Amino acid sequence: MNNQAAFKSGFVVIIGAPNVGKSTLLNRILGQKISITSRKPQTTRHRILGVSHQPGAQLVFLDTPGIHRAKGPLSARMVEVALKAVDGVDLVLWMTDAALPNIGPDDVILESLKEKGLPVILAVNKVDLVEKASLLPLMGRWDKAYPFRAVVPICALDGTQVDVLIKEMIATLPEGPPYYPEDSITDLQERFLVAETIREKVFRLTGEEIPYSAAVTVESFKERPEKKLVEIQATIHVERESQKPIVIGKGGQMLRRIGQQAREEIEFMVGQKVFLKLWVRVQKKWTKDPQAIKRFGY
Repeated sequence: MNNQAAFKSGFVVIIGAPNVGKSTLLNRILGQKISITSRKPQTTRHRILGVSHQPGAQLVFLDTPGIHRAKGPLSARMVEVALKAVDGVDLVLWMTDAALPNIGPDDVILESLKEKGLPVILAVNKVDLVEKASLLPLMGRWDKAYPFRAVVPICALDGTQVDVLIKEMIATLPEGPPYYPEDSITDLQERFLVAETIREKVFRLTGEEIPYSAAVTVESFKERPEKKLVEIQATIHVERESQKPIVIGKGGQMLRRIGQQAREEIEFMVGQKVFLKLWVRVQKKWTKDPQAIKRFGY
């Protein structure tokens, strides 16, 4: 008689409002950074896939843009990507922010989940920022909204209770073979990760108006084995002439900071020296242009 536990696997979509910590949690679970983060909401614009290899299980995560009330073509596209990612998954991981108790369950998401009949686990993030006494009524309010398989308070930033959350997810997943080889962490290409790394630095280093108007394209990615070097040329696109000098900075200072921080992270990712050349280009009102949005990969 074989008493060995069956292998479990499945697709887990991470959903929630902007800036609740979805990308931080995914990076924490993977032990590696594949999804960019910043304090500014709507940092994630794509569906990001990450593979977590656990004892006796494989979890394939889909990190999604924050679900919010769309105010233009770009944000509408981001919400569409997030809602579509729910189709065909085995489990929904819904994240909320304990420090923002007034953000409750979204009726549109609830109705969509009830229609699909999907199992849902709720992760209440950022519990390090609130008193324990305020957690119970918050969790109770969510618990009444949907028959969650589990409600787990966590802190994605320092890892508190993330192991408990992983166990709850594995318990909910169906039996099945692994979908990806053991050395796979993501299906993303290096060029995409390079563009996202540069965009993260724009988000982190520039003022409020710039990040949401910025997109990054990688024009060339050349490996030079004889020099043990990767040469990368990329363009930061903004949508107004007035934004270009802000990204470049006085005497090119801001662009150098963006390039330096991005290069250091890209070197760690590719495992060798990187020569990174950045340009800044104005693509007028691209966030309102469906063709430009598509061209930039959104």
